[in-house]
Formats: sequence, structure tokens, C-alpha cells
Amino acid sequence: MQAALGVEHVFSQEARFFSVMATVTFGGAYAVLAYVAQQAVEVYGWLRPDEMLTGLGLAETTPGPLILVLLFVGYLGGARLAALEPVTGGVLGALVALWFTFAPCFLWIFAGAPYVETVRNVRWLAAALAGVTAAVVGVIANLALWFAIHVLFTTVEERGFGPFSVAVPHPASFDPAAAIIGLAAAIALLRLKIGMIQVLAASALAGMVWLLT
Repeated sequence: MQAALGVEHVFSQEARFFSVMATVTFGGAYAVLAYVAQQAVEVYGWLRPDEMLTGLGLAETTPGPLILVLLFVGYLGGARLAALEPVTGGVLGALVALWFTFAPCFLWIFAGAPYVETVRNVRWLAAALAGVTAAVVGVIANLALWFAIHVLFTTVEERGFGPFSVAVPHPASFDPAAAIIGLAAAIALLRLKIGMIQVLAASALAGMVWLLT
């Protein structure tokens, strides 16, 4: 693909990015999405932060949030940057994201499946995986913070500090409706033990009512 389209073409970038993502990331959907959000929004510019939030929101309404978000990212990147008719570019971008996400995963499965039980009995490797599990918790917390900042504040500025960048929200852009809905959802889930489906439905309805009135 890179030979035919060039290294900088959006389809080549998507193929390279999603294949690397599928090969080296681990920890579940939300650990992977932290990496995808940062790269797709801040590095490649395939979509805006609010669009990434929209993609995650849409994905959470159905099973399989990870692949749905990745297809959404691939679609928007292709629709905007492929120099094709938007729908055509978007569909091709989504197909690129789909193929280059699944192909490396299946290779890992076929190559590693015979050794899974053996790996469990290797003490030093089990200890290393326990450390990785702790790191994954931090990655998921980072994703939660990134999304929370962009949900609660409509204007967020990325400020660089050496090799690092920090999302700095503008206080004047604070969205009280989003904060109220988020707090109510947290209370419903953690305190009142209401089911996630009911909470998601109620939150979506509250958001629609707020925006349409």
C-alpha cells in the first residue's frame, strides 16, 4: 500500500498505525483507546477531540466498543484526507482500519495459543505481567482523564513541557450540563447500583433534552 500510494497518504498512515497498534498494545479496549485517541487526534489530525468523544459515545451504545471506535477513526481520516469523495474515502479508510487491526491479532493468536498454558507456569513472566496489569490501570485512568477534560470543557489547549504535553482547559468553557449528567451517572452506578444500560439511556436522553431545548 505504501509503495502504491506513498508513505504520507492517509491510507498508508492508517495501515501502519493500526497494524502497529494491534501488534504492540494490550490491556483491553480502554487501554488501547488512550493510545489511539492521542495519536489520531494530536499526531495525525484525522479527527478532532470532540469527534473522538462522539465515536466513543456511539460505540458504548452497542457491544464491541473498540473496533467500532477504530472504524469511526479510520472513516473520518479517509473521508477528509484521502482526496476522494468523502463517503468513498471514509468507507475505504474504515476497511483499512478493520483489516490492519484484525490481521496482526489473528497472527498473534495462531502463533501464541499453543504456549498460553506454558507461559502461566513461568514465574518471572507471571510477575512481569502483574506489573503490566498495574500499568494498564494507569493507562485507563489517563484515558478517563483525557475524555473527562474534553467533555467538561469545550475549549482545551495542548501545552508542551519538554517531551510531554498537557491538556489545559479554559475555565470559561466549562459545561455545567455535562458535569451534572456525569455526576448523576456516577451516583447512579456506584451508589444506587443501577444497571449500566439504564444509566447510558438516561444520560443520552438528558443530553438530547439539554441540547434541543
